[in-house]
Amino acid sequence: MTEKDWELLLTLHKEGSITKAAQKLYISQPALTYRIKQIEKEFNSQIILRGSKGVVFTSEGDYLVKYAESMKRQLQIAKDNLTNMKNNIQGILRIGVSSNFAMYQLPNILEGFLAKFPNIEIDLTTGWSSKVLKLIQSEEIHVAIIRGDHVWSGEQITLNKEALCIASKKEIDLNNLPNQNLIQYQTDVSLKKTFDDWWLKTFNKTPKVSMEVDSIETCKGLVKTGLGYGIFPSICLEDTVDLHTMDLTIDNKKLLRKTSLLYRKELLDLSVVNAFVSFLKDKYNIVY
Repeated sequence: MTEKDWELLLTLHKEGSITKAAQKLYISQPALTYRIKQIEKEFNSQIILRGSKGVVFTSEGDYLVKYAESMKRQLQIAKDNLTNMKNNIQGILRIGVSSNFAMYQLPNILEGFLAKFPNIEIDLTTGWSSKVLKLIQSEEIHVAIIRGDHVWSGEQITLNKEALCIASKKEIDLNNLPNQNLIQYQTDVSLKKTFDDWWLKTFNKTPKVSMEVDSIETCKGLVKTGLGYGIFPSICLEDTVDLHTMDLTIDNKKLLRKTSLLYRKELLDLSVVNAFVSFLKDKYNIVY
């Protein structure tokens, strides 16, 4: 098996279809089918079954997919290490970042970082913190910036903490909030649980949800028109001056949302990782 074969198996396993996998790989279906047969011949094992709903991998096929994942990861590690053996700081830095942090804070960070280290290339993945955590656990990225509290066995540095708050076009009357229109948005499970726990400890009735939208920016736009109120991390309200806000509290203590940098200590031997971690420590005034 070659590197191209690893990619072929991983793509076919993900897509579950010869047609879709061929399109993703920019090869013909006959060429893909031929290569699968060659792999099966090489290992003297049937690795896929074709059905009416697509491709199903056999137990031998699943084993080879895991092997391909491992080999692809080991090859990338080898490339990273070889690149970073050079004197100058260059290479690819793979980062995973929480969506909200990526939207409101990351552009400024990367602008400053790349101005200082122009020979570093950024391979960026964004998504909910739970997704980013899985990426660093599986070693698909070098560093992660996630929000909320998560279990992680490696190095973890708190970059900042911010308030969670209610935002509304109108003045906020907390006692009357359950009777007002709430605009909800899809968000990370941990943040939604924080909001739900606060509500249950503050009110004895369910919120009056008037709208449910797919993004925090859509929600904020609707709140600005006066159609209802929203509950937000304050990171997304820093540029908003036309909304009334009120911090969420429990027992007179503000509810705070933590942003953390995650990485493995051994990866500091990679110059690109070391440079990024040091840059963030300096930016957030973290004592070494």
